[in-house]
Amino acid sequence: MPDVELPESTAPFRDVYTVSRLNRETRQLLEGGFPLLWLEGEISNLARPASGHLYFSLKDNDAQVRCAMFRNRNMNLPFRPDNGMQVLVRAKVGFYEPRGEFQIIVEHMEESGHGALQRAFEALKQKLNAAGLFDAAHKQPLPPLPGKVGVITSPSGAAVHDILTTLRRRFPALPVIIYPVPVQGSGAAEQIAAMIRLADQRRECDVLLLARGGGSLEDLWAFNEEVVARAIYDCTLPLVTGIGHEVDFTIADFVADYRAPTPTGAAELISPDQQEWLSRLHYLQQRLGFLARNQLARMRQHWQAVDKRLQHPGRRLRDSAQRLDELELRLQRAQQNLFRHAAARYQQNHAILLRHNPVQRISAIQKNHDHLLHRLQQGMQHKLQRSQDKFRQLTHALDTVSPLATLSRGYAIVRTTDGTIVRQASQVKPGDSIRARVAEGELYCDVKQVMKSDV
Repeated sequence: MPDVELPESTAPFRDVYTVSRLNRETRQLLEGGFPLLWLEGEISNLARPASGHLYFSLKDNDAQVRCAMFRNRNMNLPFRPDNGMQVLVRAKVGFYEPRGEFQIIVEHMEESGHGALQRAFEALKQKLNAAGLFDAAHKQPLPPLPGKVGVITSPSGAAVHDILTTLRRRFPALPVIIYPVPVQGSGAAEQIAAMIRLADQRRECDVLLLARGGGSLEDLWAFNEEVVARAIYDCTLPLVTGIGHEVDFTIADFVADYRAPTPTGAAELISPDQQEWLSRLHYLQQRLGFLARNQLARMRQHWQAVDKRLQHPGRRLRDSAQRLDELELRLQRAQQNLFRHAAARYQQNHAILLRHNPVQRISAIQKNHDHLLHRLQQGMQHKLQRSQDKFRQLTHALDTVSPLATLSRGYAIVRTTDGTIVRQASQVKPGDSIRARVAEGELYCDVKQVMKSDV
């Protein structure tokens, strides 16, 4: 039956999506359909805008996906992401609606493979260094001639063969104890640490050698574990490491008392050289014989000299008795001289004491005191007489010039009522009241007549 186009009014209902609705529902489906997942890949097209967010692509050999890591998530990253870096991320599946792009929202990022191990190595190195495990003051010296050597390594590896060959070549008489442990793989670090503690506890050796052959960073990782570092630090026996090749460094190398570049180098470091010791022994043997002969010669000369100086005991006793008599006489003379000097000193001090007798001085002071007292009394009497004569003279002079003496001769002092002294007749007029001071008393008068003097 041919298709027949129905009129619009009779067509079935069609649910038409807008682009925004499509993108929104797509986002809901994607974000709700995937849990939080881990994703590994290589970084490319990395962008760092001023906002601090990171935008990049994560790719493998066949595909890539856009990723975003916001500032609050990447600000504490322990490394700086860059193009070409292999990383492992924990992320959520997302969808950017404005552009309709599928993307990954990264919440956590870490380096994968060798980069992550190197980062962990550096972090543990800094931690243990800050804790003092690399402190040179804690490292122990190696014994110059160990009685027994302990080797902690894999019994089936090439390292143990190289170590035993080197020890046999350098010092065949040196006993060796092998402490077998796995040197890589799961649980290797814990077994290495346990074997170090066991060897330290048993105290069978004078020095320990921790060794393994070369390998990658992953192969050597058991020697980069903190449990091994702590066991080495706590070990009371000197411990030497010979791990990997010369360019390989592990955490165990930094904590150990000594680090050798290879297992062979570690065996050479802890073992004495047989030829060198034999040569030194021969040299010391010759030197000991030379010193012994010289010592015997010196002792023979000394014995001969002593024999010449040796005297008979009787003669020594007589000499001692004579010396004793001489000292006794010297002692008697010294005592007599001492007594004479003491007597003369006494007489001298007695004469000085008599010269300084205080009785005579007190008598002289008493006489001087009486004389001065007599002079003081005479001086006081003369002073008093002179003062009395002067007082009488001053009294007579005062009486001579005193106004009271003038008044006693009949004179008067005349004042007006306001106290003004009247010296001229013109100062008053008839009818004025005046006061006249005489020798004894005062007169109140009224002026009846004023007569002026013609002179």
